Amino acid sequence: MVPYPQPEIEEVDEDVPELEEADEVPELEEAGAGGADAAGEKAIHNRAEKKSRKAIQKLGMRPIPGIVRMSVKKSNQVLFVINTPDVFKSPTADTYVVFGEAKTEDNGQMAAAAQQAAMAQQAAAQQAAMAQAGGGAAASSLEPVSEEAVGGDAAPAEEEGVESKDIELVMSQAGCTRAKAVKALKENDNDLVNAIMSLTT
Repeated sequence: MVPYPQPEIEEVDEDVPELEEADEVPELEEAGAGGADAAGEKAIHNRAEKKSRKAIQKLGMRPIPGIVRMSVKKSNQVLFVINTPDVFKSPTADTYVVFGEAKTEDNGQMAAAAQQAAMAQQAAAQQAAMAQAGGGAAASSLEPVSEEAVGGDAAPAEEEGVESKDIELVMSQAGCTRAKAVKALKENDNDLVNAIMSLTT
């Protein structure tokens, strides 16, 4: 076997030049995001999406401008939503192709949040009306008492046999008061799923 010659290593004592600092360097993130939003330019697409768009153009599909939001209903509660989609339509049929980032929305949670906001707004309006009436006791005695005001929070005696974490889970999922959650859990033998279903349907 023939030995290979070993390379020779030399050490060089030269001064490494220092780098010069640039005065102004543009920030890439701000320039890219601001330019695309302000000018309404197309977003950056990956290779597969570029190929798909090119194929759609070859099929004769035309872009439809002015569409702000597109939603697809999957079930009673779940929606797939695309904000600011790119929509293409076939000229010969009612066929559409939609590009964009799909996000899921839960109708049940949105409805519960809207209901809570409406209730809070109604309560604020009632308080404002009482304050304007110069109210106090006379005005409040004429107001009907709501069911939630009477049974606001369940008493600790009513919560026996029901875990507090189960109560809080039912309250958050069904968007109900503590008393209603306790009642639903007791009626359904502490079964979380059935308790939530009984309150939401």
